[in-house]
Amino acid sequence: MRWLVFSLALVSSAAAAQTRQQELYIAQDEAGEQASDEQKLVLPAFPRDENMVRIQVDGDVNFDFFVDLESVSVGRDGIVRYTLLARSVGGATNISYEGIKCKGRERKFYAFGRKDRTWAIARDPQWTPISIAPRDLAQATLHDAYFCPDRTTVRDVAAAKRVLREGGNPRAGYSTDR
Repeated sequence: MRWLVFSLALVSSAAAAQTRQQELYIAQDEAGEQASDEQKLVLPAFPRDENMVRIQVDGDVNFDFFVDLESVSVGRDGIVRYTLLARSVGGATNISYEGIKCKGRERKFYAFGRKDRTWAIARDPQWTPISIAPRDLAQATLHDAYFCPDRTTVRDVAAAKRVLREGGNPRAGYSTDR
């Protein structure tokens, strides 16, 4: 009897977890129906410290990475956009407004932050594959562990913010327990 109760509890919790994951991400067939044209760029407000959430990036990096929660958007074009702040151990800071295309595992830089807290538009923004090179580790982590596990796009802004706050998608092997 105890085994039956345990089995039912296990199946119930697995079903609840699967339902929760389905609420966070767009199904593969839905993602394919999204508009292929990229929407017009609208730059977010310059990031503020109180809106930043740290993301854990594994690998050979000498930076701490943060995403500005207020800048996160999920477009009808299937692109997740966000502001990324990279801070070196020595205190140097780089800020960029970027986009990730889940289906193609690509990234694009739209603008870069200046010291006067304004944006400099990227000269020739192009979609480029997210590589395993150290320069792309933050984008690879955001793609694989937060916004696009299994190349499935996060459903909406609320879901994107939720996985950022929770430290990643448990399905991708990331969690706040890291």
